[in-house]
Amino acid sequence: MIEYGGRRTLIVIGIMMAALLQTLDATIVNVALPTIEGNVGASIDDGIWIVTGYIISNVIAIPLAPYFLQRFGRRQYFATCIIGFTVASFLCGSAHTLSELVFYRIVQGAFGGGLISTSQIILRETFPPSKVGTSAALFAIALTAGPALGPTLGGILTDNLSWQWVFYINLVPGTIAAVIVLTMLRNPTAPRTLPFDAPGLALLAIALGSMQYVLDEGERRDWFSDGGIVLFTTTFVVGLAGFIAWELYGSKNPIVDLRVFRYRTVRAGTVLAIMMGMIIFGPVVMLPQYVQNILGFTSTGSGLLLLMRAAPVILLTPLVARAATRLDARILLGAGFTISGLSFYLISQRMTPGSDFDAFVGVLAFSGIGQSMLLVPLLVGVLGSVQLPDMPKVSSFISLSVQLGGSIASTMLVTVLDRRTYFHSDVYRSAITLSNPYLNDPTHRPGTLAGLARLVSLQATNAGFADAIFALVPVAFVAVAIALTLRKANKKEPSPAK
Repeated sequence: MIEYGGRRTLIVIGIMMAALLQTLDATIVNVALPTIEGNVGASIDDGIWIVTGYIISNVIAIPLAPYFLQRFGRRQYFATCIIGFTVASFLCGSAHTLSELVFYRIVQGAFGGGLISTSQIILRETFPPSKVGTSAALFAIALTAGPALGPTLGGILTDNLSWQWVFYINLVPGTIAAVIVLTMLRNPTAPRTLPFDAPGLALLAIALGSMQYVLDEGERRDWFSDGGIVLFTTTFVVGLAGFIAWELYGSKNPIVDLRVFRYRTVRAGTVLAIMMGMIIFGPVVMLPQYVQNILGFTSTGSGLLLLMRAAPVILLTPLVARAATRLDARILLGAGFTISGLSFYLISQRMTPGSDFDAFVGVLAFSGIGQSMLLVPLLVGVLGSVQLPDMPKVSSFISLSVQLGGSIASTMLVTVLDRRTYFHSDVYRSAITLSNPYLNDPTHRPGTLAGLARLVSLQATNAGFADAIFALVPVAFVAVAIALTLRKANKKEPSPAK
């Protein structure tokens, strides 16, 4: 339902607060994880479920949003997600054991999945068609600012208060957002009774849950040498095949409408959204680990460094939104992915054990410029090519694809880091000979075998991180080619013959 004036302003504030809650929590906990593990007596392997449980329930909930919006109404469902997320945040901060915290994080992730996809749908419907770029820009800011601010905020709260505050910080904005939504948001249509597709939901949960487990645990368990990874990979493949077959041919009222993939632009846009998620979230995963473990930055310092990338996104996204209504979306996407690819190459070249904060400011700002040109043109290009009733479903798939891209990037980059670190370590060790002029120079000689081992480990790990960031370069340039397959916004593809 299109809104105007002060009412629309308040609704936008409430929606942005709700969306930022979810995107912030995607990264804010990561910085506090070692402290949390120590406080609840959890090992690293067990503690990772604080993050994994949240992500699994999150990705399952996202594609269900269009169904729940129709079944319960836009205002009721969105308000329920906000209230549920806020209450779960309080319970997470109050948890005393690992099992309690993991359970509450799963609940938080389920409500958070409803927040991120529904906020995009509501923003799109709150503005008139002529303002589609504005609605996309607001969502882009929420989606990209949250992950960038999360590590900074998480480090400050953990260092100065306690780890519980990475959850308690959600209480005030969550309450304000809930009040705004309950009092201001209106339903464009009345809720209506719909048959519940229980088999479809079960198959979706099995497929996405198994896939997320494989992505999160694969590298730590040495992939297919582990029986559990083989089992969950098989479960994912069978579950996904069963889900697609059931939703397309078995269910009269599918809980996830896969028929929107009849649009060529939706198919291409989904792939681009996955790649965009890799580009957005990949550096957020790698850079804090690199600057803290190799360069000795504090949690707060690493978060401030990521702000150098987030600032251009926040500043330039409104300008990109205006340009997206005038220029071909393919031009902006191509430029954005190209700049992103070049920035990752430049970042990888500056990653040395002697680098400081200033070495990364310029290249991260350059990366932010590229990132600001991605999400808005994609949303304008994809949503502008589908019919109005399909927009909520397509929006949900785009949100899901971005989240999946982040999960894929985390897995891919950690795998590249591990494998390339081992490779560089072998190369450096093979170069340690009596004839090596570097080691024979007294000014470079490490002094002891232990010192030499530390030097090799440092250099190999540094090179592994650089290779991991460089791995995003081909992702960006392949995305440039795929972006060319999009159609111009506002050119509807014909519906298939019935």
